[in-house]
Amino acid sequence: MKNQINEPTTREKAVLVALELPGDTWAPEDSLKELTALVDTAGGEVIQTFQQKRPHPDSAFYVGKGKAEEIGRYCNEVGADLLVFNDSLSPSQLRNISEQTDCRVLDRNQLILDIFAQRANSAEGKLQVELAQLKYTLPRLSGMGKSLSRLGGGIGTRGPGESKLEQDRRHIRNRIDLLETAIDEVGKRRLVTKGSRQRSGIPVVALVGYTNAGKSSLLNWICNADEFAEDKLFATLDSVTRVFQLSNKREILMSDTVGFIHKLPHTLVAAFRSTLDELKDADLLLHVIDISDSNYEEQIQTTVSLLEELEIQQPIIRVFNKVDALFQPGILQRALTSHSNAVAISVKNNIGREALLQAIEEHFSQDRVVYRFEVPYDKGELMKTIYQQTTVLERAEDENGVTFLLESKPEVKQILLAKLDNKRGTPNE
Repeated sequence: MKNQINEPTTREKAVLVALELPGDTWAPEDSLKELTALVDTAGGEVIQTFQQKRPHPDSAFYVGKGKAEEIGRYCNEVGADLLVFNDSLSPSQLRNISEQTDCRVLDRNQLILDIFAQRANSAEGKLQVELAQLKYTLPRLSGMGKSLSRLGGGIGTRGPGESKLEQDRRHIRNRIDLLETAIDEVGKRRLVTKGSRQRSGIPVVALVGYTNAGKSSLLNWICNADEFAEDKLFATLDSVTRVFQLSNKREILMSDTVGFIHKLPHTLVAAFRSTLDELKDADLLLHVIDISDSNYEEQIQTTVSLLEELEIQQPIIRVFNKVDALFQPGILQRALTSHSNAVAISVKNNIGREALLQAIEEHFSQDRVVYRFEVPYDKGELMKTIYQQTTVLERAEDENGVTFLLESKPEVKQILLAKLDNKRGTPNE
């Protein structure tokens, strides 16, 4: 298995804080459960949680001032390493809360950015994460000063490094400019790769969905690959592409992408935009959903909203994964009824693989014809059109030329026939 993450030998003690606000779509306990999973992924251990019901966050302390003082005293008494809030904190909130405790104070965005800093492996991924961290940190420098000077290392201090974060704003802005230039250069190189892939004529299926829904495991399952997959949030950050074959011998590229999450930091979405924009080049999206999660509908909406924000409108097949973990069959039936063009699978128990492949095959067979086409050796200029605009299912050579079994849109077939004077193309019966 590739790219395994080294777990820390000692886990930092974390205290969590969340508000219950009017209009929240997530139940408070579910939101805290996800925040606990994020802390666990970052290498921490939750020792206590605090909740408060309010009409809106307090502008100075997020929670009420009295509650902030209570939480600060508790953290000092138990020797907590960090205090994590389940929302984004303003610079003034961060500064005020930091005055109440001796431990580091993080908000949800900083925690997610820290996880990305740990798990980015590619050069581009590391650039994107650093850019997101610096952009998020820049307006909060005054509030972070106390936290940065207290402890060396730990959750919330990875990535650019403490020394960089303590430098003046001008230096950080220069660093941001350099990172944006470097990411643009990587993007230009990606366009070259994209052009080569488009010329190959091989369709692309991209995996999208909530983090830990099983996207990487699905890629391994379908493509017989060995990419890193782990039952933790954001196990995969860097895009991975592998090839698989349908029953009609058609080759398909499958691309895994970074998982989405509720309240994903906007700086992170912006920094990874060039990577996420590759979804626009996919021919089909597989939206992988953990049907065993009680919040699967909210997770679906999170993914749909982010795709809309990115202006991605590719065709979608919903893939309900982890049916093996369902104890109420009615949940799956309701999901399949509510969402058209959906498939139920279990990667873990090898359920539904053929149904998923059939759904993919049916999608790519729409409005396409299969036919044999013979190209004489003196008509070699047709090869460019064949390899750019059709899928080559078979190829054989004899003394007369090259005979192909092709799949394409009907209009492409007509273009080939028009270019071939003797019109030897005949439909495959």
